[in-house]
Amino acid sequence: QVHLVESGGGLVQAGGSLRLSCAASGRTFNFNNMGWFRRPPGKEREFVAAINCIGSNTDYADSVKGRVTISRDNVENTLYLQMDSLRQESTAVYFCAERLIANSTVSRRPDEYRYWGQGAQVSVSS
Repeated sequence: QVHLVESGGGLVQAGGSLRLSCAASGRTFNFNNMGWFRRPPGKEREFVAAINCIGSNTDYADSVKGRVTISRDNVENTLYLQMDSLRQESTAVYFCAERLIANSTVSRRPDEYRYWGQGAQVSVSS
């Protein structure tokens, strides 16, 4: 059984940076497409970023474009989300997710992701 575990969340001041990691246990995800989503307080889950199986194709939500970088290390079996210039509206629980497909595509649709982590809290203070 696949488990995805996020880490690296925490409390940071506005303008600061955080890097989230997502590690897989149970098997490798090194050839599956991956993504990051978040759920702000009182709001629905929303897309943040996606990456294809080898990291050659990425996609970002307009709200984070230019401030967030998704990457992956297929040797270490880890997915990353580097977040810079954080804003208070970045406060959310962040989830990594895995699609059961390995190709050049990226997706913003949560229903196309098969496995999900339990989430990491990111809180940005003013």
